[in-house]
Amino acid sequence: MKCTFVDVAPESDFSIQNLPFGIFSANALPPQVGVAIGDHVLCMSALAKRGLFSSIPGLDGQRVFGQPQLNEYMSLGRPVWRAVRQALQEFLSESSHPIRQQPCSDVLVPLGQVQMHLPAKIGDYTDFYASREHATNVGIMFRGKENALMPNWTHLPVGYHGRASSVVVSGTDLRRPNGQRRPDANSPPVFGQSARLDYELEMGFFFGGPANDLGVPLTVDQAEERIFGVVLMNDWSARDIQAWEYVPLGPFLGKSFGTSISPWVVSMDALEPFRVMQPLQDPEPLAYLREKSADSRANYDINLNVHIRPHESGEVFVLSKSNLKYMY
Repeated sequence: MKCTFVDVAPESDFSIQNLPFGIFSANALPPQVGVAIGDHVLCMSALAKRGLFSSIPGLDGQRVFGQPQLNEYMSLGRPVWRAVRQALQEFLSESSHPIRQQPCSDVLVPLGQVQMHLPAKIGDYTDFYASREHATNVGIMFRGKENALMPNWTHLPVGYHGRASSVVVSGTDLRRPNGQRRPDANSPPVFGQSARLDYELEMGFFFGGPANDLGVPLTVDQAEERIFGVVLMNDWSARDIQAWEYVPLGPFLGKSFGTSISPWVVSMDALEPFRVMQPLQDPEPLAYLREKSADSRANYDINLNVHIRPHESGEVFVLSKSNLKYMY
């Protein structure tokens, strides 16, 4: 499938197969829903006004896509998400599409002219300890090799609730946090700025669909149907503050001062071609954690790299290379 509505460079991250969602504003346009294609943003409310989504049951496109966050759209569920994606791909690829027979210049905004915003109003988020290698390395850092991986780690999803109010869109400036730390194990703690600021490369998953009632759980397979899409995420960490405060209740101020996420949310349908098998889980998870889906490919083959460019330097250095498929 090829986009014929606008030129898309072969190396572009925003191809017709991707079509990530985000919240943008530009000139006289207030924050609203947009979809990236090539070097442009599709104004979804303008497309809805032309009737592109009028045949999709349960979707009031002009109202939903005019919102300054994705929450209402995400609440509509996977059948609507898939129908919108199909409508967009047909519009972008078919030169004879009825809506393309009318002027459509106002549905496109150059990426260079937009400001991106936080894609959703985040009421809560949970940070899972999903990488065995990361959990082991951090365990060695805090407890030594003998007690690196806690006994429960291979049996259940280990996680904690992060501070939703400090999740910011990528590019937002963050302050180095103050807190207690104990640089000398033989002396009392001191208060001051963190001297061991660190990054954590993660993927953030946005969930949607109809809300389940309090106390009524979702199965693992039902939960997968609720995943709207993913973003890149940097869970900034003050290691010296974290090391002193995390016992006995876990991370607090060392992890809650700022979490950066990318502005574009990539849908699970866009990532479907990249599904792969996950690493062997040993011991086998308890029954309630096992997927019953016919498709046992639970991971995604997504290359993830971290680079750093020192202040006032044009040189970029590679810090790490990994892949999402290694998640346990």
